Amino acid sequence: MKLIYRPEIDGLRAIAIGAVILYHAQITILGHQPFKGGFIGVDIFFVISGYLITSIILKELVTTGTFSFKHFYKRRVRRILPALLFVMLASLPFAWMYLLPNNFVDFSKSIIYSILFSSNFYFHYSGQLYGAESGLLKPFLHTWSLSIEEQYYILFPIVLLITFKYFKKYLIHILILGFILSLGLAEWTSRSYPSKSFYFLHTRMWELLAGSILAYFEITFGHRSKNKTLNLILPTIGLFLIGHSILFFNDKMLHPSLHTLSPIVGVCLIIWFSKQNELITKILTTKLFVGIGLISYSLYLWHYPIFALARIKNATLSELDKFECITLSILLSLVTYFFIEKPIKIKKINSKIISIFLLSSLLFLIIFNSNVLIKEGLKQRLPEIFQKKLKEKDVNFFQKDNTRKVVLIGDSHAESLEFTLNEEIKKKDFSLFRFPTRMYLTNFNYIYKKNNQADENFIKENNIIDNFLNENSNLIIIFHQRWTIRFLETLFNNEEGQKEENDLNYHSHLVPFNLKFTTLEDRQMYFEEGLRLQIKKIINQGHKLILVYPVPEMGFNVPKKIFRENLLISIPSMSSSYEVFKKRNRSIFAILDSIKSSNIYRVYPHKIFCNTQIQNRCIANDKNDIFYYDDDHLSLQGSKFVVDEIMKIIEKIEIESN
Repeated sequence: MKLIYRPEIDGLRAIAIGAVILYHAQITILGHQPFKGGFIGVDIFFVISGYLITSIILKELVTTGTFSFKHFYKRRVRRILPALLFVMLASLPFAWMYLLPNNFVDFSKSIIYSILFSSNFYFHYSGQLYGAESGLLKPFLHTWSLSIEEQYYILFPIVLLITFKYFKKYLIHILILGFILSLGLAEWTSRSYPSKSFYFLHTRMWELLAGSILAYFEITFGHRSKNKTLNLILPTIGLFLIGHSILFFNDKMLHPSLHTLSPIVGVCLIIWFSKQNELITKILTTKLFVGIGLISYSLYLWHYPIFALARIKNATLSELDKFECITLSILLSLVTYFFIEKPIKIKKINSKIISIFLLSSLLFLIIFNSNVLIKEGLKQRLPEIFQKKLKEKDVNFFQKDNTRKVVLIGDSHAESLEFTLNEEIKKKDFSLFRFPTRMYLTNFNYIYKKNNQADENFIKENNIIDNFLNENSNLIIIFHQRWTIRFLETLFNNEEGQKEENDLNYHSHLVPFNLKFTTLEDRQMYFEEGLRLQIKKIINQGHKLILVYPVPEMGFNVPKKIFRENLLISIPSMSSSYEVFKKRNRSIFAILDSIKSSNIYRVYPHKIFCNTQIQNRCIANDKNDIFYYDDDHLSLQGSKFVVDEIMKIIEKIEIESN
């Protein structure tokens, strides 16, 4: 059943897409980013979708007593897929030109999952934090929200139809109960599992159900609000709540959660109380707002890959670059709307032609991107230095009974040594045991600053290590962490215009048990004391300990920067300041150097990479190899140098033992 057109809904869409684009563009005014809450635009879309979809289904059920799933899903496919597939096809040549093999693999996976409306699961399980700098380089990260909507479109009509037929009397109660349960789950999950809360349907459903509840009341009453006073006042309050969230929310807050109620209530107030002659409705129904609202879907599809590919190509974007990206997004959206969306909507294009386009596009995208996965990012299209594998994800640790046990303890920096170390351990016929931990400090909690919650898994990780070290004797332990980030609680700024993220504060800190409120100075004092005790404890257990000191950080993604600056003629040399490295790591060196024991051995990665090939610089590559797979983790080639030093010490320990 056809709905009565409400232009103010398109006006709301305009606000939503404008907020999202300004947020993703990271527009800066006088050194400040005023639209840090722009991500809330997606939540506005969810409420609108819930309202419109429920209106369509309920009106059909009330009028005819039945509901055509075939007709419903056919309209959804015609509404969503043609424009989405068109944007994906248009993005492929640029992905070919700009993406390194591992990034091309991620790109292709995201397209395949997006086609299957499950990209929200992909981005969650691949560890992609929304709002992180790395996410700005994922061209189809924004499709997570489309996946949530499609999952809702698949499940909700079935639930609504069953409820309407058999529990019609309790329909509104079920909708409200679903809203409350989902909101409660969002609040709880955002504190304990923030990524799941952000990406999954069960914690987003309340936003869609907010719109569904409005649709139910409108259809049941046969009208929306008739109170003139409320119609005059509440839309203004609604717009204020939305504007406040866009300007004053930020991606460090719990979201979705009870905080998110504010803009959701704002959207609901506008949908329910807006009337033709009311001020906010007049604003939202102007040609500008309605026009932007009409192309909002195409704008949503286009803006993210355009910004992501521009950032991949240019590393950083000036305000002029951002303006050009927004302009290009609008132009391409107009083309997509007038030549794809609108003709399909008004059935100007024959259904057979649409079906042929959809099927052929789907087939091509699946085949092409599957080929990218099979051929590991189509390495052959690139110079030889980019064809070498930089990282090995799957390592089968070599272990045999009655052999000397080598233990690797540490975070992702230790992980970057795993493959090469395992290969060398095999040659010596030793056994390698790997224990991952954010930081091996027992009697400490790992606290997330965002919600001040402790991660229980952190304690479990370290208890497992403690038990293993207690139960085994005469171990050779390799202890390697990104020490400095835990001590300083800041990400890296190379002081040459490049840094890990705009917000350099790290997202967590380490605090001893039974302490809740501490300053940075307190935490650094506890960290130093705890690390000394931890190392002494290992030595007192009779183990040999190899301390691997900090790896130089670069502040930029090394392979991507080399790729951008490589003109297929010569490979540029990338490096960072040795002085900055020494200044940043001074405290950690002092702590580690102060712990004396004949059973402690030391490996210094900076002696390999710094002040060697280039005076007072730490190198990231040479003409043949790239030593980092991102901005601070060693690649397979880089790890070989560090592992060689480790193996020399292991041989020395063996000689001393004999």
